[in-house]
Amino acid sequence: MKFTPRPWQTPMIQHMLGHKRCGVWAGMGLGKTTAALTAIDAINMVDPGPTLVLAPKRVARSTWPAEAAKWDHLKHLRISPVLGTPAQRMQALRRPADIYPINYDNLMWLTEVYNEEWPFTKVVADEATKLKSFRLQQGGKRTRALGKIAFSKIDRFIELTGTPSPNGIKDLWGQAWFLDRGQRLGRSYTAFQERWFYQDWGVTEYRQMYPHAHAQAEVQDLLSDICLSIEAKDYFDIEEPITQKIYVKLPPAARAAYNAMEEEFFAEIEGKEIEAVHAGAKSQKLLQMANGAAYIDDKGNWVHVHDEKLDALEEIYEEAAGAPLLVAYTFKSDVARIMKRFPKARILDDKQKTEDDWNAGKIGMLLAHPASAGHGINLQDGGNILVRFGLNWNLELHLQILERIGPTRQMQSGHERPVFDYCIMAEDTLDDDVYDRLDGKGTVQQILMEALKRRGNRK
Repeated sequence: MKFTPRPWQTPMIQHMLGHKRCGVWAGMGLGKTTAALTAIDAINMVDPGPTLVLAPKRVARSTWPAEAAKWDHLKHLRISPVLGTPAQRMQALRRPADIYPINYDNLMWLTEVYNEEWPFTKVVADEATKLKSFRLQQGGKRTRALGKIAFSKIDRFIELTGTPSPNGIKDLWGQAWFLDRGQRLGRSYTAFQERWFYQDWGVTEYRQMYPHAHAQAEVQDLLSDICLSIEAKDYFDIEEPITQKIYVKLPPAARAAYNAMEEEFFAEIEGKEIEAVHAGAKSQKLLQMANGAAYIDDKGNWVHVHDEKLDALEEIYEEAAGAPLLVAYTFKSDVARIMKRFPKARILDDKQKTEDDWNAGKIGMLLAHPASAGHGINLQDGGNILVRFGLNWNLELHLQILERIGPTRQMQSGHERPVFDYCIMAEDTLDDDVYDRLDGKGTVQQILMEALKRRGNRK
């Protein structure tokens, strides 16, 4: 596919090319990865050598390779994700490549592998808020390991994040240190606190640190030359939601089970038999399996299929960096699995307190079935990000859940912010067909026929 930079991507690319150490603060869906890949490719012409990308696991495994393969001008880039067992990671490091994505959890391992022979003079920290815990003496072990080589071994350091300070400016010092070694915000976190914070015991028995009234503006001004901030509302019509598909790939076992159900109306998973008695039932089984679980009887018992959508949801949650998520689910098995991964998530019920808590910012993740988010429920004050964990064929329900936090409601409540509508979809599954139906691209019958044609082409 031919790449034409979007108006907001051009300044991103120019910023990364013009600064050896910089940050790009841009919201989800604004193409930070593609912009970074384009910049890396250009940098390689004058500064050859491998680039290390630090990212959440799924982003390292899928997003960076997929974005490079998507665009004509980036297809020549060799990308070798450093994931899996230690042996698999070593094999990935030995493979000649231009870019080596690795998840943050393996950062300490990587520094121990290379020690003084560190080969990556260019580093991109995707989801850079993970660096916020850095401290010179204490803080996170992973960031301290990176801090030891951040200036002695690394010449270029690029940070990408959607929300750099979700919990206030206190999150910025650790990230900024990797860009200027404390020149702007203070050589130590203590110095940072002493300049811009004051302490108050408040109503607790512990000392609380609060930023001075002038702190926010001063800190932002100090970082403005090395950190570029891109706001969606400056480029998008905030009267329309910003939609994005987040694709996940089914693991081999899950793919085999899915194909068996699609072709034979029957599959066996973990010794449990799953059978669809007619086409309608098969449609539901396929959607369940795409989400990661499948019912094995009419009593509500289900069997695990995969966790890819859960991993994607976790990464969206981390990228949102504290911004609340309204998560739409389809099946009760979705709820059980999401709640296990996110114990603090709440379920939208008929209690006014739940709605009030969400709108008061007390709920970081609210799970809602579209049928339960009907007329009369107002959720726009609590957030502007909708994540669809799964899909169903009902267009009314599809639109109804979005309307709870939609652009019109946001503006009516005085919120000048875009609404993000993310849909987590399993590649080459019925998810795509349902999405097409909801997007008005055909009748259910037409779409199912197209799905059957695709199935035939896979054989």
